[in-house]
Amino acid sequence: MAEQRHVRGACPLDCPDTCSWIVTVEDGRAVKLQGDRAHPFTRGALCNKVNDYIAYTQSPERLLYPMRRVGPKGANGGGSFERISWDEALAEISARLLKISEEFGAEAIWPYLGSGNMGLIQGAYGAGQRFWNALGASRHVMTICTIAGGFGTGYTLGANRIGMDPETLRLSKLIILWGANTLTTNSHLWRSILTARRNGAFLVVIDPIRTRTAAAADCHLAPTPGTDAALALGLMNVTLTEGAEDRDFIKKHTFGWEAFRERILEFPPERVADICGLRLESIVALGKRLAHTRPTGIRIGIGLQRHGGGGMAVRTITCLPGVTGDWRHAGGGVCYDTRGFFGGNWEALYRDDLRPRNARSLSMTRLGEGLLEVNDPPVKAIFIYGSNPLASVPHQTKIRRGLVRPDLFTVVVEHFLTDTAEFADIVLPATMQFEHADLLIAYGHLYVLWNEPAVEALKKRGSIRLNYPDPFVPFADGFPTPSGKLEFISQRMAEAGLDPLAGYTPPYETAQRDTLLARQYPLALIAAADHYFLNSLFANVPAQMKRAGPPIILIHPEDAAPRRLETGDAVRVFNGRGSFTATADITDRVRRGVVASAKGRWPRHTKDSATVNATVDERDSDMGGGAVFHDNRVEVEKISGRDEIATSLS
Repeated sequence: MAEQRHVRGACPLDCPDTCSWIVTVEDGRAVKLQGDRAHPFTRGALCNKVNDYIAYTQSPERLLYPMRRVGPKGANGGGSFERISWDEALAEISARLLKISEEFGAEAIWPYLGSGNMGLIQGAYGAGQRFWNALGASRHVMTICTIAGGFGTGYTLGANRIGMDPETLRLSKLIILWGANTLTTNSHLWRSILTARRNGAFLVVIDPIRTRTAAAADCHLAPTPGTDAALALGLMNVTLTEGAEDRDFIKKHTFGWEAFRERILEFPPERVADICGLRLESIVALGKRLAHTRPTGIRIGIGLQRHGGGGMAVRTITCLPGVTGDWRHAGGGVCYDTRGFFGGNWEALYRDDLRPRNARSLSMTRLGEGLLEVNDPPVKAIFIYGSNPLASVPHQTKIRRGLVRPDLFTVVVEHFLTDTAEFADIVLPATMQFEHADLLIAYGHLYVLWNEPAVEALKKRGSIRLNYPDPFVPFADGFPTPSGKLEFISQRMAEAGLDPLAGYTPPYETAQRDTLLARQYPLALIAAADHYFLNSLFANVPAQMKRAGPPIILIHPEDAAPRRLETGDAVRVFNGRGSFTATADITDRVRRGVVASAKGRWPRHTKDSATVNATVDERDSDMGGGAVFHDNRVEVEKISGRDEIATSLS
């Protein structure tokens, strides 16, 4: 029998759980993967996406050597590739980048990094950053994920953008999962929630879709997408009516209360019910429960802030425990992103000091614009790694038009020949997590993890919790804001040209009523995480594709009836930006006026080489230039007698 060894590691994928795992290696080959039972947060369990990770790493479709494109760009153009050596690939890449830098300036090069790997060494936090700084390339701004909400929490709670320790939800008596489908996207947190429920906690889910998590809750509220800040203000209004605001906490630990109190009074439950499309009774009932239940813990999902008012929504929700005083209690407060707890010398990692001069910034979620409209200088080279933008970035049709440019030199570092890689001039194979060392932090817990081979300090345990007490009350001694208090009013927001007072900023599209846009495209479309894919990862795995099934669009019966739709019908979902096809599922899991699909599919696996992102705008949210995936109006029509669906291009 071959000798086995067990190697501790950690999942590198874009998930708040950052699981610790153990790989069984036999004759230099991984033969078994299991969760590490010694990890206090993930405790030996892996998600359904990662359980088959060994087969993913050993897929016969995996890229194993560098390739050069021959023929036209893109699969539809008949493009194909020939194998070349690493020396040939690196020589060609360096020669082309140097020539472009000499002719147009280094800012004509766009290093396009995604969150396919979340490691500090190999991934999204800094892989290649020093090289691009030394070269003087354009700065890449990762606007696709958490940035708007990060600005929002920062304005309220302080520059570190931290909140409550998610593990302390086990101590909460009221838990609100706000735009968070925990069972699909943050499954290990469910253990803390179950512990709290066994001790009498009440679980509320606020989500436009009745997700797996919402179906398991004690109460589910389904507001109009993008109206969450108004709902938060309405709940605080009920708290004031009940006389339950924590006046001592407000006096000692908050800044700008009187102005914020007046804003809260502008949002009585009756007005909020109209804005959010909710029953008045539901808002009042939750408001009363919130007013009188301590501690209340709120988990904000990332998807909540992907609209035109997303930053303000997260800011206002984080103000809520400032009114109730929950920030003083273990198990109270809001958790959005835990990365601020980790500290770290980011300047030493990034080495911005290596830049010969400052450079422009290019937004990750405005890729189409960057490739087609930026001219000073134009983008002449793009180096894509950790990202599959044709599957994951807004305005898919525009991106395709940019990538097909014959004068654009494109390098893609990948595991598989994705839709994006089909447009590359050079494709380089990338290692996977079993094959390299990495250090990882998490955005859903307080453990730092090492992926083998490890330094002696972490090698024995695989993970170490940050040096914080448990339970941890992060703001017991004040807030890391300029005033030292929770800021209902933020001078930094005023300096940024924003309303300095927490409030409600409507989304661009989804909250519109009786406008030309709303009449032309009457349905608000949101595309949440798929239960079987992680962004666009695993969307090429046959077993996961089978489990996920075909693209589905959820439609309320009252919206389906006038369109003469039945479950199982093929439909076209479209707006002025583009379209995609899906199968209709008539259900009350979505509210009237809202349709829902899932993100992550590869375009090549769909009928028209288009996914939900063909309909999404590439405009910015209110803070940080964040994405607006859930701020999208569409129409849905039945497909009858047509094999081909024309895509509408803006």
